[in-house]
Amino acid sequence: MSTGAQKKTYFDKRKEARGKVSSGLTHECGVFGAISSSASEPGNFEVAQLILVGLEALQHRGQESGGIVTSEGSNHFHIQKGMGLVRNIFNGDNIKNLVGHLGIGHTRYSTSAASESVNCQPFVVHSMHGSLAVAHNGELVNCASLRKKVLDRGVGLSTHSDSELISQALCLIPPEGEVDGPDWPARIKHLMHLAPLSYSAVIMLKDRIYAVRDPYGNRPLCLGKFVTFDESTGKDVDDGWIVSSESCAFLNPMQYMREILPGEIVEMSREGVKSISVVARPENKSLAFCIFEYVYFARPNSVFEGQEVYTVRLRCGEQLAIEHPVEADVVGSVPESGNAAAHGFSRQSKIPFGELLTKNTYVGRTFIQPSNRLRQLNVALKFSPISTNVMGKRVILIDDSIVRGNTIGQIIKLLRKAGAKEVHIRVASPPLRYPCYMGINIPTKKELIANSLDCKELAKEVGADSLQYLSVDGLVTAVQRDIKDKGNDLGHCTACLTGVYPGGVPEDLDW
Repeated sequence: MSTGAQKKTYFDKRKEARGKVSSGLTHECGVFGAISSSASEPGNFEVAQLILVGLEALQHRGQESGGIVTSEGSNHFHIQKGMGLVRNIFNGDNIKNLVGHLGIGHTRYSTSAASESVNCQPFVVHSMHGSLAVAHNGELVNCASLRKKVLDRGVGLSTHSDSELISQALCLIPPEGEVDGPDWPARIKHLMHLAPLSYSAVIMLKDRIYAVRDPYGNRPLCLGKFVTFDESTGKDVDDGWIVSSESCAFLNPMQYMREILPGEIVEMSREGVKSISVVARPENKSLAFCIFEYVYFARPNSVFEGQEVYTVRLRCGEQLAIEHPVEADVVGSVPESGNAAAHGFSRQSKIPFGELLTKNTYVGRTFIQPSNRLRQLNVALKFSPISTNVMGKRVILIDDSIVRGNTIGQIIKLLRKAGAKEVHIRVASPPLRYPCYMGINIPTKKELIANSLDCKELAKEVGADSLQYLSVDGLVTAVQRDIKDKGNDLGHCTACLTGVYPGGVPEDLDW
């Protein structure tokens, strides 16, 4: 068997470990970290509670498991992890045990390792230099070669999780050696050179936290602070520092400061925050921030590259109306991630916006059964048409993406049954055609409906009068139009749309 075939088989096995994607996309993870400042009195800064709030705000990034690790400044870490939603893992009793003035947290959806309790994060390892905890968002593209390097050094690995691999790799002494104990920034830089893609990570030692973003900037990570009002001076006081996958987790009195730069290592301690280093990308490589953070994954009120996600989705809808106009009476969306694009389409086309579907927000994850009747029942449980806005009308339904096409056909049937005269589908992103190796669980190329049916064929398949996607150029234009600091270093990963991967496909990688 050739080397390429061996690598392909390895990635196929990783793909199988993720589990089946029943209809849409599934994301990777959310990370959060917090540390109190030296001004905080013990007990005044509830780190574990703060992390818990942050993880609930990041729950959309992963619903399979969660965990929090805290420290009081010693190598004895307090750990609580489990399967399920954050609110079900933590309670009044176990959150009280998470004492300390610093900690990190994680909410997970499995992408490269199975959905099992052994893979819950943060991962904690104990080295000769003390304890180390890691929470990671993304997927190491060259995990096979890095895993071999770690195992060759005599380090044991108990799971197939990238986060454990990162934790153990950080325990390795960098090539330049160390003079007086561990040089953690040097170890982190060594790891980043070994594995340029794809991760945003928070790394906790006994008394500090490092926030790290890969040199391509593929995964989001941002910095904030916790502010309290000092009644004696009448001024706000910086009471601690926080880091999060998305700025939506910075709820008042938390304040957003800035994004962690691609390749940047930021150190957070009781004394404050400082940028340690910025690791450069491989030569002739561009930035590759995941464009689907804007399209699908992030909360609408999160800020990336100086712009709110909601605004970008609005522009996608406007661009979609320019590229694929159609005569109709009302524009609506598949709630909720299609809402902003539908408003943009309506504004550009001058066709009134109306709610076509209502979503049952209390429906959890549905397990699609092979029976067509049960599939229909699952969709009907999740979405219900609003007959007043549908009956006798030509409707335009905006969706954020179509993956397998399982769900959209059932929704169209619901709208037809509610009396829609015509149903035109407009998709606010380009067709998905390729798998992702960087932390998003996308079905195989064969399962992606865009690889087997063109727009006319798919419209007929799902029962729509017409169906059109936003173009790749249109999406990039909508995303990049209002980025203030464009410079020469601007780029977004569109690999799942174009097949052009920022570091090459895994079979071609030799890092």
